[in-house]
Amino acid sequence: MAQPKRAVVIGGGIGGLTAAAALHRRGLEVTVLERAPSLEPVGAAISLAPNSLRALDVIGLGEEIRDLAAWQGDGGLRAPSGRWLSRTDAAAAAERFGGPLVLLHRATLITSLAAGLPPGTVRTGVGATVADPGADGRPARVSTPDGELEADLVVAADGIHSAVRRALFPDHPGAVYCGFTTWRVVIPLPGVEFASHETWGRGRLWGSHPLKDGRVYAYAAALAPAGERAPDDERAELLRRYGDWHHPVPAILEAARPEDVLRHDVHHIAPPLPAFHRGRVALVGDAAHAMPPMLGQGGNQAIEDAIVLAHHAGDLTAYSAARQPRATAIARQSVRTARLDLMTNRAGIAVRDALIAAVSKAAPGLLLRGFAGIADWRPPQPPYASVVSRPGPR
Repeated sequence: MAQPKRAVVIGGGIGGLTAAAALHRRGLEVTVLERAPSLEPVGAAISLAPNSLRALDVIGLGEEIRDLAAWQGDGGLRAPSGRWLSRTDAAAAAERFGGPLVLLHRATLITSLAAGLPPGTVRTGVGATVADPGADGRPARVSTPDGELEADLVVAADGIHSAVRRALFPDHPGAVYCGFTTWRVVIPLPGVEFASHETWGRGRLWGSHPLKDGRVYAYAAALAPAGERAPDDERAELLRRYGDWHHPVPAILEAARPEDVLRHDVHHIAPPLPAFHRGRVALVGDAAHAMPPMLGQGGNQAIEDAIVLAHHAGDLTAYSAARQPRATAIARQSVRTARLDLMTNRAGIAVRDALIAAVSKAAPGLLLRGFAGIADWRPPQPPYASVVSRPGPR
């Protein structure tokens, strides 16, 4: 496949906009088609690890995002009683992986990505499907309500339940329910101080993290039947499940309104796809490798996909070869981590917690090994900042 000149991106989320920005920097004419009426994302916050921040450095956004985000400070893992199972040394993690873990609202990231695109690049309120994936010597065709577009490259960034993925790989079973649901909240919480933490209970977990703008991002996950919803409202459901947990969980729930709480069931792609492309169409992000959120790598891997895709824009076989093994391995690790986080056997939980506490005390750096090979990834081309001005929190 010759170096493409025109690209159509289906989906205006993080992966799609990162791909658009990277392809634009490579000199392609890019059109982004987003079926929602605006780019305002449905969601809360996102954590970006050093791997995705270095990827954003390639398109000149890494430092901007580091400046806009809250750098994760010291915190750790707790039990529902409040007992610390392990403590996180943010400076040590940043030193080991070449940069910080940061947290910001998805809307902030989306705004920064879109701002780097030429006016008119993004068309909202436009649904799109792939009419023909194309091949060498034949462009791909994308159908919209206003007619068809031809492209040398189509980027499918249309999410977990990707229609493009179904069209390219009709025999693949697609995304399946992970067995648990999640809640997310972003609210102001003045006067309440706490350290970032994730807390593991029996078949459920909770996380609380401060954002740079003074708000708090909290999330929860619990085993539940697919499609189950609270009989009253989701804030009430959170109170029933987590209201007696340690500070600051009750304070966050007290400050939240029912309309502040987002709930979504979690799906993932269990058997990997045979490839991340077909013809002139490449899949990125959840469309290619939806995974549980327990490693916080879903959005990070979408950003990696986008940067690597732009690097291999003229050779989608090379793109699949570069991305499929890594993304598949991280997705599988996320599934294993979800099982560990959401254990229900009381004896198993006691052993898990005791082991984590013992390892954390005897060899604090050992727990960082879970991110070895993930957070230390570097993109295939410069420029990128492998060393930032200050590796610790700010």
